[in-house]
Amino acid sequence: MSTNKLDISLAQELEVLKQEGRAKAPERIIEQYLPPKGEKGPRYKLVGSDNEFIRLNSNSYLSLSNHTELAAAADKATHKFGVGPGAVRFIDGTFIHHDQLEKRVARFVEKPAAKIFNSAYTSNCGLAHTISNNKTHWIGDQLNHNSIIRAMRISNIPSVNKGIFKHNDMADLKRCLEEVVPGMDRVVVIFDGIFSMRGDYAPIHEINAICKAYDSKFKDGVIIVVDDSHGMGAYGETGRGTAEFCKAVPDIVIGTFGKAFGVNGGFIAASTTLVEAIRQKADTYIYTNPLSVADCAAAIKAIDICDSDEGLALLKNLKERTTQFRQGLERLGKESIPGPHPVVPLMVRDTGKTHDLVKYLFDHGVLVVGLTFPVVPKGDETIRFQINASHTSADIEYVIELLNHFE
Repeated sequence: MSTNKLDISLAQELEVLKQEGRAKAPERIIEQYLPPKGEKGPRYKLVGSDNEFIRLNSNSYLSLSNHTELAAAADKATHKFGVGPGAVRFIDGTFIHHDQLEKRVARFVEKPAAKIFNSAYTSNCGLAHTISNNKTHWIGDQLNHNSIIRAMRISNIPSVNKGIFKHNDMADLKRCLEEVVPGMDRVVVIFDGIFSMRGDYAPIHEINAICKAYDSKFKDGVIIVVDDSHGMGAYGETGRGTAEFCKAVPDIVIGTFGKAFGVNGGFIAASTTLVEAIRQKADTYIYTNPLSVADCAAAIKAIDICDSDEGLALLKNLKERTTQFRQGLERLGKESIPGPHPVVPLMVRDTGKTHDLVKYLFDHGVLVVGLTFPVVPKGDETIRFQINASHTSADIEYVIELLNHFE
C-alpha cells in the first residue's frame, strides 16, 4: 500500500488553492538574529538572502523572545527538570512551573484561577468542550479568529443554537440575543479582544451592558468570553489587554504567551469552578502533553517583566512607535483603520499593487504580510504592519520613507 493515489488527489486540491490565490508561499527560514545596534532595532537574516530584515510581521509586541532573563529562566528550568514533561498533566506530568504559571497569569488578568494549554487555539477548543451542552447557545462576532469559529463548530450543538453578529455591531448583537432558541440554559457570547487583521478592538464595556439585560432570561446566564491573544501584554495602560483599555471585566479571558509575552502556549482564566471543569472535561487539555518547564519558566518571567517598570517602558516605546507609524501613514495620505493597537493595516485596495508593495518592501529589507483576494474581499486588499517594542524611531522612519517612494 502507498499514498500514491491519495497524492494525486491532494495535488489536484493544492492546484485549486493555487489557482484561487489561496495557496501559501514557500516558508522563509530565519537563520540569524542580529541584536539592536545604534539607531537600528534587531535584524534577521533569511536563508538565500544577503539582506538584513526588519520584521514588521511579528506578534512579539514587547520584543521579549530574545530577552536574556527569559532565556536564563528557560535554561535553569530545563537543566533542573529536562526538556519535556514525559506525560499528560493528570499522569504526573504537572511540574511546579505549570502550577506557578497558572497562578501568575490568573493574578495578572485578575481572575481567581487559570489553566494553561499548548496554544490559544487549543484553549478555545477546550473551552467549547467544557461549557457546551444541548442547551447552550453560542453567539460570535462576524470577524472572529479561526480558532473561535472552530470551537463553535466542535461544540456539537445544532446550527440553530448559534448566532453571528456583524462586526462590532451592538444592535446586531441585540438581535442575536433576541433570537436565542427558547429553552436554552446558557448563552455564550465570544469575540476577539483585538481583531488581528484590522487592529481594532471589541467594545467590551458595551457588550457587557447589552448582555447584562438578557442575563436573567437564562438559567446559567449570559457568559462573556474574550480571546485577547493580540491584546494581552500589548494593550491597555499596564498591558492587561482590551478589558483594561475598555475598563470592563469579561467572565472568561483566553490568551496566549506566544505574542506579547514572546514565548509559547495559551491559557483560560476564569472562576475556580470553571477552571476545574476545564481540567476534568477539556479534550485539548486532557489528551496532550503540557508545555515544557522551559516555556513555563520563560512565560512567568515575561509576565513579571511586563508587570515591572521595564515592562511599562517597553509598552511606552511600543505606543510611541505605533503612533509614529500611524502618523507617518496619515502624513503620506495613506488609508488605515484607526486605533492605538500596534497592528496597523494599510488599505491598498488592489491585489496587484499589494503584491508589488510586499515585494518592494522585501527587496528593501522589510518583512510584512499582504492580504489579497480571496483571503479578503476584492477592494479590501491590505498590508498588515505589526509594530514591536524593539523597533526604533529610525526603523519606523525608514519604512515610512520606503512607502513614500513606492510607485
